[in-house]
Amino acid sequence: MRTGGSLVVESLAALGADTVFGEPGQHALGIFQALAGSGLRYAGFRTELNAGFAAAGFACATGRPAPLLVSTGPGALISLAALQEAASASIPVVVIGSQVPSAGLGGARRGFLHELPDQRACVAQVVKSAGTARHPSQIPSAIARAWEVALTPPHGPVYVEIPQDVLLAEVDVPPVTGLTATPQLPAPRPELIRAAAADLDRAQRPVILAGGGVVRAGAEDALLELAEKLRAPVATTFGAKGAFPWLHPLSARSWLEDQHTTDFLTDADVLLVVGSGLGELSSNYHTFRPRGRVIQIEADPGKLEANLPALGVHADARLALAELASAVSAREPDGAAEARVDELLTKIRHRLDGQDLGTERALVEAIRAALPDAAPSFWDMTILAYWAWSAFDARVSGAMQSAQGAGGLGYGFPAALGAAVALGDQRPVLAVSGDGGAMYGISELATARQLGLNATWLIVDDGGYGILREYMTDAFGATFGTELARPDFVALAESFGVPARRSTPEDLERDLAAALAEPGPNVVVLQANPRMFAPTHLPG
Repeated sequence: MRTGGSLVVESLAALGADTVFGEPGQHALGIFQALAGSGLRYAGFRTELNAGFAAAGFACATGRPAPLLVSTGPGALISLAALQEAASASIPVVVIGSQVPSAGLGGARRGFLHELPDQRACVAQVVKSAGTARHPSQIPSAIARAWEVALTPPHGPVYVEIPQDVLLAEVDVPPVTGLTATPQLPAPRPELIRAAAADLDRAQRPVILAGGGVVRAGAEDALLELAEKLRAPVATTFGAKGAFPWLHPLSARSWLEDQHTTDFLTDADVLLVVGSGLGELSSNYHTFRPRGRVIQIEADPGKLEANLPALGVHADARLALAELASAVSAREPDGAAEARVDELLTKIRHRLDGQDLGTERALVEAIRAALPDAAPSFWDMTILAYWAWSAFDARVSGAMQSAQGAGGLGYGFPAALGAAVALGDQRPVLAVSGDGGAMYGISELATARQLGLNATWLIVDDGGYGILREYMTDAFGATFGTELARPDFVALAESFGVPARRSTPEDLERDLAAALAEPGPNVVVLQANPRMFAPTHLPG
């Protein structure tokens, strides 16, 4: 018997999906029964929160939407933090949520298990769009539309809910095969490209700030071409790690929380911001006040000029940068821009040299040395992630991902597992968490073991919420609520059948490289208390 659940599975397969993330629920059993007889791979996680983070990791690793199945009521609500991260970081996830039977929709209080007055409204506050399929015949079109919207810039999560009776209803229609979903890429208006090119050609000190939209659009080649034609230094936001070669003479890297970089961007007579909304982190906590002309290329119209006045160009980053690269005049290299970049990086290095942070810098270097160039890494909200935002050479575009979109804890390990599902044995995946954030994902050690995922988890055990400890100490002179009891992470991992080892700052490179070289899941516990470099501006 084919059911509405069969139409869900067939629709996903017709759109090119090969993997589905989620967790079973009573109202979703029609989908899971259909999954059992399909060719789709099911990656089941222990909570909907972690399944959501894993779906985001899969989408980051593949560039394709990740299907996520969430159950009704509590299951849907638990997933919201992961969906907020996907929305904030523009990650395409297609969420299919089960619902109570149709009789319980529309606010009726029928007393169904997991019933919410308006589940779709709860999720709609977080996702890009939300809809309901009320009849089996609506399912293929609803999922195809969700797929298309998730991939249309700005990318993001899209939610479709389907009542239990619709999922279980018998259907007598041919299998779904002819679905298509074509994302709509916003093209730049020609007059805006001409105006932007004229501004850039007149500029004496042009600078480019590249954001995560460059990575999502696949605009790295166009960015490099434009920068080299203009002889323009390029700084990258934390969401654009690897979008521009770290060691390129024009690379101003990503020290966005350092006042020297803020001053460097401020001094540009024309600043081209592409794929960034200039939010809190990208603007050094809104302290950035450019003195020159700002040109902003952004696929999300809601972010255009949201924080600074600019020549706003609503466009896909790849399309706009390619047209700009063709429109501007090539400059003869005279070494001036490279000298300015070298001066900036020297100032930053000297500032760090004066803060006695050799251990912290060595930890970042050890992780970089141990991690193969093409291996992706996923970082939780921990002090080493804050360091990595500025100091880590991602080497491959999009190879470093973190929870800096929404900033929630618990992202690193499940997101890495999602990427490991996508990559299989092609290359290892690294997750980095603090001991506080690690507790969110401990249950997924069982998932990693069950699925045999090639992921290594580095847990930095400093006995508490390290970054909050520093913020509170700086602001109030004392801490409260930041110190944590924690388990023996090595013994705990081994109880799941996952190999684990303890490491020290001196041995981290060796131990991490060994773990990454072993097949299957692995845990490395680093007992250290890293400090942040002195921030120029504290949040809040």
